[in-house]
Amino acid sequence: MKGSQRFIRLLGFGATPLLVWMALPGRFSFWPLLLVGLVPLFAVLSSARNRKSAFGRGLSSGMFFYVLQIYWIVPVLIQFGGLSWYLAVPALLLLVFYMSLYLAVFSIAFIIMERGSRFFFFLIGVPSAWVGLDWLRSWLFSGFPWMDIGYGFWSQPALLQAADLFGHYGFTFFIVLINCLIHVFVAKKFSLLQRYRGLAAVLLLTVIIGGYSLSRWHTMERRVAQVPSAIIGIVQGNIEQGQKWSPEERKRTVDNYIELSERLLVKDSPTLVLWPETALPFYPQNNELFFPVMDFVREKNLHLLTGAPWYEVEQDQKHRLIRYYNGALLMGPDGILSGLYFKSHLVPYGEYVPLNNYLPFISPLVEAAGNFTPGSIVAPLIAGDIRAGVLICFESIFADIGRGWVNSGANVLINLTNDAWYGKSSAPYQSWAMTVYRAVETRRSMVRSANTGISGLVDPFGKIQSESDIFTTWSRVVAVPLMEGKTPFVQWGYLFAPVCLGLALLIGLITMMRPRRSGKILV
Repeated sequence: MKGSQRFIRLLGFGATPLLVWMALPGRFSFWPLLLVGLVPLFAVLSSARNRKSAFGRGLSSGMFFYVLQIYWIVPVLIQFGGLSWYLAVPALLLLVFYMSLYLAVFSIAFIIMERGSRFFFFLIGVPSAWVGLDWLRSWLFSGFPWMDIGYGFWSQPALLQAADLFGHYGFTFFIVLINCLIHVFVAKKFSLLQRYRGLAAVLLLTVIIGGYSLSRWHTMERRVAQVPSAIIGIVQGNIEQGQKWSPEERKRTVDNYIELSERLLVKDSPTLVLWPETALPFYPQNNELFFPVMDFVREKNLHLLTGAPWYEVEQDQKHRLIRYYNGALLMGPDGILSGLYFKSHLVPYGEYVPLNNYLPFISPLVEAAGNFTPGSIVAPLIAGDIRAGVLICFESIFADIGRGWVNSGANVLINLTNDAWYGKSSAPYQSWAMTVYRAVETRRSMVRSANTGISGLVDPFGKIQSESDIFTTWSRVVAVPLMEGKTPFVQWGYLFAPVCLGLALLIGLITMMRPRRSGKILV
């Protein structure tokens, strides 16, 4: 009997990570699995003897899940970070362990609420705990909100429209809620009357969300038809990461981007042309390769937004300080810089080294790129009617950055990125999927130029209007609606996740203070 119980438990540990992995963007992306994917985990947690056991089960399941999700970190660290495999693998496992701690804490909250809460407290508290912990992970220690389960609907624009209320966290809440309801029916938790009342409540919520999404779709169709559009050219240079910074390749890189851009101009006249993150692999202030770029912009009479490193020198009587930035440079038709944005959310151990004094072995990760200084969101970059909010690299996975740009006046969002680091793994597809949500949350078109892909256009509905393959040379001209106004998410809906965290803490506290239905939970 004990052997069969261990087998069932092992099956539960593995089933949820596998089901959710197959549902999320990447190799499979079969989103309906999300509606049942957490049920095996809930069953395993439900049978835990105490909180310590639940913690361990959640941690084990999380370790398996995050290894599947972010395995690509190992080749990145080896190929571009210069680490040996015996350092890269522990680095991955350390990050996986950290991310799994949130699921482990959730597991404790789950059994506390299941065994001590009233039914609707359980039904509301469990999704709230999951969302609240996801939100905590999005900003604690710089934040790494990679592949929250709410991103699973990215390819279904008809289902995404409610993202302008509560962002992707609203979908995470709904997914966990559905799985909770299935769990109480399968495990026969709570009374039959309570279960059917819960079913009725969830069905009503589903109808409300569906009705809202349908209504918003029709409303947005009318609005998008009425707003002006801008013609924007997107260039994907497909420059190998290991070569782009070598001196002999820099001129070839610049010539490649100019040639691809000129092809766009044969049939179309874009107002703005986009080159990806660090498309210029040099500091423009003191490199003669910047002159051909200036000449191209003047000759073609257009605006160019390109990624490039940048530096600024601060000097007083005693000290000389040089600050390095990962920048986005906007050039006007006169060939002169008209706007700058410096990446505000840097990649830990990729663009700066936190705790470098304590972890000196990790320093090689930034030797090639430098130790950058974060910038800040001030005002959009203006190119004619375009007021662009720029998100560099993985800034597109942070909803608050897109929201910040809209609050500053942006009427379009532009993501300049270089996903060559990830190789042909699932990471470029995951990054692209998360970017889709920023368009719906803010009701702004999202235009993306990536060095090796995926580049394209996501409209304010979350529909992908144009999309490149990865590791191909690609260029395209797209018509981009320029939207105004602020969505509920931008105004107040972004507070949904922290409110969920507070609600989960309150329900957990109330639950622990009231008598148990069936004895104490062992500690």
